[in-house]
Amino acid sequence: MGIRRGFVTQVGMEYHEAFGRADEFGLDFVELMLDGAHERSRLDPEVVSESADANGVDLAVHLPFALDIASPFEHVREGALRELLAAIETAADCGAEKGVVHASTSAFEPAWDHDGLREHLIDSVRELDSFAGEHDFEVCVENVPGEFFPAERFPNLFDATGASMTLDTGHARMNGMDSNEMADFLDAHGERVTHLHLNDTRRAADEHLPFGAGTLDFETILEPLREDWTGTLSIEAFTLDWGYIETSVERLDALL
Repeated sequence: MGIRRGFVTQVGMEYHEAFGRADEFGLDFVELMLDGAHERSRLDPEVVSESADANGVDLAVHLPFALDIASPFEHVREGALRELLAAIETAADCGAEKGVVHASTSAFEPAWDHDGLREHLIDSVRELDSFAGEHDFEVCVENVPGEFFPAERFPNLFDATGASMTLDTGHARMNGMDSNEMADFLDAHGERVTHLHLNDTRRAADEHLPFGAGTLDFETILEPLREDWTGTLSIEAFTLDWGYIETSVERLDALL
């Protein structure tokens, strides 16, 4: 199947148009953000699936933000986990093949030991991954800026769970990784990194620029994936201007 390309929808993008634009730009999939207007209870999975099929695109999802599955508070953690399980079920009903979840916590840092919070995260990911497997769905855990669970800690997650990883390039840069170090990480762990967020940036900040507008060396970053990698690449640009998405696709395709 090889490398497949798509983009992450943003707040203000309507999914019917996103699917149409993906078809127009020759993309393989759309990563639909299941938050805000596209929160699971606001979607009709049959309609979403039919719209994607009509435009000839596959579907991935970004699972809801700010659900703290590593919380030290039992009821908060369990409630967040239940909501994500329900979102996975909806995503699978829509025909999505994979979904991104953040490896993060909103716990008050001075009060809690990070090692214990990381154990909560791993336990929750293990449950999400097990549930996803029952629905032919893949959970891809994303590296988030900060010291709680940067990309360097993901080998621990690989050892403890069957979940895959989403490597977000901008987030990795915020945590001090340069393009060569990202390439080395992909070379070492490419079999578990099945999804990338191509998040371009000019500096160590969460800019989410159009692909090629920043200073990340994507030719170097993507080099380990050129041979036989079969994952997905999502352009993740904070824009509602479809021209920037189209230009990003053109730049990515020229690189690939």
